Amino acid sequence: MAGSGGLDSVLRLLIGLLLAAHVSQARQLRFVTLVYRHGDRSPVRAYPKDPHQESAWPQGFGQLTQIGMKQHWELGQALRARYKGFLNETYNRHEIYVRSTDVDRTLMSAEANLAGLYPPDGIQVFNPNITWQPIPVHTVPESEDQLLKFPILPCPKYLKLQEDTRHSPEYVNKTRDNLDFMKMVVNETGLSTCTLESVWTISDILFCESRHNLSLPAWATPEVLARLIDLKDFSFRFLFGITGQEQKARLQGGVLVGQILKNITEAAHNASSDLKLIAYSTHDTTLGALQMALDVYNGKQAPYASCHIFELYQENSGNFTVEMYFRNDSSRAPYPLTLPGCDHSCPLEHFQSLLQRVIAEDWRKECQLPGQNKDTEVIVGLVICGCILFLLIVLMLTVLFRQKSQPVGYQHVSDLGEEHS
Repeated sequence: MAGSGGLDSVLRLLIGLLLAAHVSQARQLRFVTLVYRHGDRSPVRAYPKDPHQESAWPQGFGQLTQIGMKQHWELGQALRARYKGFLNETYNRHEIYVRSTDVDRTLMSAEANLAGLYPPDGIQVFNPNITWQPIPVHTVPESEDQLLKFPILPCPKYLKLQEDTRHSPEYVNKTRDNLDFMKMVVNETGLSTCTLESVWTISDILFCESRHNLSLPAWATPEVLARLIDLKDFSFRFLFGITGQEQKARLQGGVLVGQILKNITEAAHNASSDLKLIAYSTHDTTLGALQMALDVYNGKQAPYASCHIFELYQENSGNFTVEMYFRNDSSRAPYPLTLPGCDHSCPLEHFQSLLQRVIAEDWRKECQLPGQNKDTEVIVGLVICGCILFLLIVLMLTVLFRQKSQPVGYQHVSDLGEEHS
């Protein structure tokens, strides 16, 4: 019996060592990128006959509501739980970078999110009555934002693709099938016009009002609301898909895809970096452009506080893989997204290779129409020639001036005048 007990102890020790070795070699999360939509907001405008104008909203149009603040605080808490053991328990400025569009609701959403992600503890508590600490959120002016505010304009090629989309069979048929419905919307709302591209605003206004218990007009029946939602979802597909989706991606969502890939690649190659997470606080159009470029769009507008997640893992072999998730329901865990052409856990090199098709090498050049490229080259050539001609004229004038201003040498000076005087 004693011998058997000793053998059992040895076996348990060996098993423990093997398990410890397995744990030490387990795959490791190395880097995370988040792209999330702002939380619940007031409508961005009202329609002419709307009984609820801007005064009905405490902070006016397009502003984050207290519901939206809570949504992002809860998302921050969920991210804290998901990345427990990966992120530091307390805020460390070296491990996280947050960027937002320069819009009140996205800036405030990022701040609410960070309040849930990094509640202050210990020496980070600067006031015992405030369970919050300031954490920087970076931004650039809207006019300069070429990363997170979509559509990115000016881009003539993209506008041409939009015009092509308007002539596509799907767009033409959708317009024909909803022409009477949109005329009804115009009559009931007091709008001067309504198209597949603008009808989303009516859907948005009514959605915001219903969520905040404001009365809806009699014409806004459940059937009408459902049809407006369908048209709203179509308008998002119009922006980034239907016709020339890959070309649109190169000019729109591919810009963000390229930056995310760059960040992920740098994280894989720089093991000594302290940066663990980059978060982008954005809009539904940002998520739509991103997911269309990735070809994982589900055809529906991204809900408030939804979050697209990229996770970089280092496998036991030392190789890197990328996994994507989408959190669009706070009652369940984020569901996995799979890049077409790869497994859910996609090798980094293959992930990069599959996405090269939507990343423009020279965005500004690709945005130009063919004729514009030639015109630009002619203009540049004329400017260069003009500059050269100007320099030659300046050089010639300089030479002539110097020749006139130089002494002419020894000359006999007549004293005739002095004698005469």
